[in-house]
Parts: sequence; C-alpha cells; structure tokens
Amino acid sequence: MAVEWNKQETLDLLKELVEIPSPSGYTMDIMKAIKKHLSDWNAEYRMTQKGAVIATIQGKDQSRHRLLTAHVDTLGAMVKEIKPTGRLKLSLVGGFKFNAIEGENCLIHKADGTTLSGTILMHQTTVHVYKDAGTADRDENNMEVRLDEKAFSADEVRALGIEVGDFVSFDPRFAATDSGYIKSRHLDDKASTALLLQLLKQLKASGEELPHTTHFYISNNEEIGYGGNSNIPEQTAEYIAVDMGAIGDGQTSDEYTVSICAKDSSGPYHYGLTRHLIALANQHQIDYKVDIYPYYGSDASAAIGAGADVKHALFGPGIEASHSYERTHIDSLKAAGALLHAYVMSPLVTE
Repeated sequence: MAVEWNKQETLDLLKELVEIPSPSGYTMDIMKAIKKHLSDWNAEYRMTQKGAVIATIQGKDQSRHRLLTAHVDTLGAMVKEIKPTGRLKLSLVGGFKFNAIEGENCLIHKADGTTLSGTILMHQTTVHVYKDAGTADRDENNMEVRLDEKAFSADEVRALGIEVGDFVSFDPRFAATDSGYIKSRHLDDKASTALLLQLLKQLKASGEELPHTTHFYISNNEEIGYGGNSNIPEQTAEYIAVDMGAIGDGQTSDEYTVSICAKDSSGPYHYGLTRHLIALANQHQIDYKVDIYPYYGSDASAAIGAGADVKHALFGPGIEASHSYERTHIDSLKAAGALLHAYVMSPLVTE
C-alpha cells in the first residue's frame, strides 16, 4: 500500500494544531498532543531537553540519515506590565509588528494553568474620543489588552491570578472555505507540521520502506531563532526545513504551489540538494516555485549556524500574509505533501 494524500485528515489535523495555543516558550500542551498522536501510530520518538520531539522511521540504509523539521511554536506575547487601569502592556514573542494583532482576541495563560480572555486594542481606540485614533503609533506604549473581567486596577488584575511574565496567545480563527482556502493564524508553521505528521502516520500504516533512516523533528523554538539547531543525529547527511513560502511583491511563491527556497537572509541553501528538490518536482509533475526570502530564517539555517555538517534545504506551502492573519490553499498543501513523499523515497544527493 502506497502513501496517498488525504485532504480531510490533513485539514482536521491542521485545525487541531492551530487551535492549541503554543507561543514560543509555552509549547507543552501541543507537544503533549503530538506525542499522543505518535504513540497512537506506534512511532518511535524521543524528547529533547529543550522540549522538541524527534520521531524516527528506520530505513534500508541506517548509516546515512535524513532529517525533516517543522516547528509548532508560534508568535505570541507575554505580559510586560499591569497598568493602573487594569489593562495589560505586552512584550512580543517572535518577529512581527503590533499592527498585525490589533483587534485580535487573546488568552492570558495564568500560572495555575487556567486562562482568561481579552482583546488586543489601541489605548486610543474610540474615534469619538481620541483624535489620533487612526494615526497614533501601533507600539507597546499604545497597544494593550482589554480583559474580559471587571478589574479596574493592577491589584484587581493580580487578584485574578495574572502576573508579569504570563504568556498571551492569539485566537487563530481557523476557517476552511468551500473554494479550498485555509485561513488562520499560525499556518506558519503548523501547516508544514500537519504535513510532516500525516506523512509519518501514512508511512507507518503503509509499511512503505524508506531508502534511508529518516527523522521527523518537531521543533518548538524556531520563532526565536534556535528551534532545530541541536540534537541532530550524527549520521544525518541531509537536513530539510519544511516551512512556509513567503508571498509578496517581487516573490514567485503563491498559495497554490510548493515553494522551494534557494536563499534567505542567512544565505544560499545547499545547491545540490535544492536542485534535487526541483528535479523531483519536475519528475513527479508537482507544481512548484523557486524563491528567495529576503527577511527570513529557518531551523535549517539555524542548524548550519550552529555548526551542523549537513546539506540543508527548505521548502513548504505558500502562505499569504505571513505573521498576520495567514492564508493558503489546499492545492499548496497537496503539492508540498507530494514533494515531501517524493523526497523521502529518493536517493541522497552525492554532491
């Protein structure tokens, strides 16, 4: 039995993942869910001290390995200050701007494991009162969390169990349209994680033999720069980051194809491995685009920066409006999933 694309299973898993809050630094719950899936699929896995999960499928050649990684940590925030008014000042976690979360519902994750809800707004929101409601800077001084609680002072907020350092997660607002679009926060990089986990599940179910032992590294600190830069098995010859393709002016990536990255802010990816991915896409008639991401880094580039002696490459689904309210199309997920399968069944690059 060969691995086959399952649209509904992929969408169901993606929805599950994006609806589990997991800002960088607060990924315990999503890792617990991933470990439950891996156990249900009888997959061999281990955890790192940093909280990542590495699942492994043994291949025909156990002397030279592959590693595929996707990350489940997301953008988020932490409580920076409890204002005298009872509103919360935020410190951002990850590389994004305050305007990307204006008007978003959120959860404050208290130390006791419970949550309280709120909304992220400008202090000068009311246009009937503030003349500069539209022009004031969207920054940490003007934006705040309005709690859904009758708490009008710092002491009253603290009495609710909220403190400086508590994590804040954003409502993903997942939606799948009849026309094939998927809209949600945190498609970066939970879309790729869903694809990796689906591939692993289907390989375990089908019994299809891989040519090389392959590791599925689910990292949890990518948004802050060091998710997959350690615990790389020494036999690893090729390291693939499965992460979003960035869409915008001057880019070739779109929401309907798999995006293969030739270069990002860290420099070029390995030429031979990148060309191998392009050749596989052509061979298997997988729609793809090759792109350069100017303000981007990945777990693969983090691994190279940490001194890993591997060939590294990057590909993934095209994601519109990255680090905001993101969108992709089922065609892009299908193309990225097809390239993933073609890659793990292919020989290693020799040069």
